[in-house]
Amino acid sequence: MEVGAYVPVALFLFAVIALVFAPLMTWVERKQSALMQDRIGANRADILGIKAIGLLHPIADAIKMITKEDTVPDGGDRLLHTLAPIIATVPAMISFAVIPYGGSYQAWGAEWDLVVADLDYGVLYIFAVASLATYGNVLAGWASNNNWGMLGGIRVAAQMISYEVAMGVSAVGVFMIFGTLRLTDMGFAQQETFRLLGFVEHLGWVGAGTWWVELIKIPMWGIFLQPLAFFLFLTALMAENKRAPFDIPEGESEIIAGYFIEYSGMKFGLFYMGEWVEVVVISGLMTAMFLGGWSIPYLPDDVLVEFLRHGVGLNMANVLAMIAHVATFFLKVIVLIWFQQLIRWSVPRFRYDQVMNLGWKILLPLSLANIVITGLGILIIGEIMN
Repeated sequence: MEVGAYVPVALFLFAVIALVFAPLMTWVERKQSALMQDRIGANRADILGIKAIGLLHPIADAIKMITKEDTVPDGGDRLLHTLAPIIATVPAMISFAVIPYGGSYQAWGAEWDLVVADLDYGVLYIFAVASLATYGNVLAGWASNNNWGMLGGIRVAAQMISYEVAMGVSAVGVFMIFGTLRLTDMGFAQQETFRLLGFVEHLGWVGAGTWWVELIKIPMWGIFLQPLAFFLFLTALMAENKRAPFDIPEGESEIIAGYFIEYSGMKFGLFYMGEWVEVVVISGLMTAMFLGGWSIPYLPDDVLVEFLRHGVGLNMANVLAMIAHVATFFLKVIVLIWFQQLIRWSVPRFRYDQVMNLGWKILLPLSLANIVITGLGILIIGEIMN
């Protein structure tokens, strides 16, 4: 696909993430917490008496932040104070560039690859870019000339360093299984299925009559091949996002608001927008690596297109398959967003020492153990197959 053809894909992705998911996250956060706490939730904002179950609140929030006074504290660094929220938000937006939300489709002589940048080192790109947001948070605390803000910035740096190590190591098992860092390749690989009890055929004492093994198949999703890595990686990503229960850099009851204590207006809104976009990015990355990406279970891309072409033709079959895959991908993303919100409103904030202990003494050792177990599993399976 030519460079110019990526522009519609990038614009669609930006519109979905920045203009749909990010504003809706404010509504989701209010409504889901209300449901869990037996409250009504956001229901005040209205237009001519129409409240639309609280969906007008994101619009009200945007108007409020745009019209609110923007201040810089005395003694603060005005330039860095302004740049910090931008540095903290932009990496979250561009991280989604390598996450595929569909496969490859051809129709009427055109080809569409539903990923903005299909990099061979896609996962490493996300790790590298996402870590840049830490600089924005640390600079925000320092540029505010506020002791509480500086303490929050220091906490951000310590937490990010701790969990980036566990995050990278926990993903190694997935790389070993799929043999690639390219997220599109992972997506295509997860369309396959494997026999859960296929090893029975290689056990000499079982004998004949193993036809039933063919009936017990599950998708080759990362969550089935690397269940421990799924939970370790998700935990590390949530800690990287600094949301409850890992929100010690903000710690309202301890350091008031942490690194963004001296922010207001749209600068304050950018910090929160960055966190909400990161929730979507986390969900998209977890979907691509562990939940089959855009694939529909037991229905590979070519099988779906072949099934549809008998009724509407090959071109339209590709278009319908593309729509189905995009819808499947974002459905999985929505489920993971709900799961993150469930944790956010269920688990109380960890103490600082608990956060550090979890990262260094639990996640990291388990991630290293997972690599060893995965390597042994690959060797054993290879010996059996040979």
